[in-house]
Amino acid sequence: MIDRRAFLRLAAGAGTASFVGACGWDGGNAVRPLLLDVSRVNDWVGEKILFSKNRLAREYDIAERTANLPSYFISPTMPMLQDPKAWRVQIAGLVREPLSLSLDQLQAMPRTSYTVKHHCVEGWTAIASWAGVPVSAIAERCGLLPQARYVRFDSFDSGYSNGWDLASAMHPQTILAYGMNDNPLSPAHGAPLRLYSPTKLGYKMTKYLVSLTFTAERPGGYWEDQGYPWFGGV
Repeated sequence: MIDRRAFLRLAAGAGTASFVGACGWDGGNAVRPLLLDVSRVNDWVGEKILFSKNRLAREYDIAERTANLPSYFISPTMPMLQDPKAWRVQIAGLVREPLSLSLDQLQAMPRTSYTVKHHCVEGWTAIASWAGVPVSAIAERCGLLPQARYVRFDSFDSGYSNGWDLASAMHPQTILAYGMNDNPLSPAHGAPLRLYSPTKLGYKMTKYLVSLTFTAERPGGYWEDQGYPWFGGV
């Protein structure tokens, strides 16, 4: 899979490194078409050839956890709910029964937990334990319609969002996580709820979730619309 660093190396090989250095990640208008073309190929290979709904990411012993997992958000300060008890995640779009679920309701649903390696597009990795409800269980509960092919995940962090293909969202290790390292999810890592999957790069795992929308059309995303690979698999 080709990540951000590989994109920059490709741009340098094409004689456009100076544009990238001057204009930032986007590379300006001179580099953008090249990066987007590579991204489209990368997405197709990742989604159609490399991805398998039956391939599970390796799990680790809890003794192997990383001491600190970096936190990222888009807002100027850490996003936090003023009234956590009023929070709900909305399930909508191509479903028979739209849902509005509280944290207690999510925690009463089937639970998945694992200790896995997190991969950041910047090149670092970290091992942590996560717990939550599989997205597949949410889809079953709301009655997913056959026209659904994608899912849009929206955040209360400055309008952050991601789009996923349905097969990746239904992968058994794709969860809505409410726990991390045997504790409730912290605000630094997306409380009260975040998307998590060890089969994706970190920027695909929407934090501070407020909604899941099942669609027939492929959604964009905060970083994806700026040139990052849409599929984002590892």
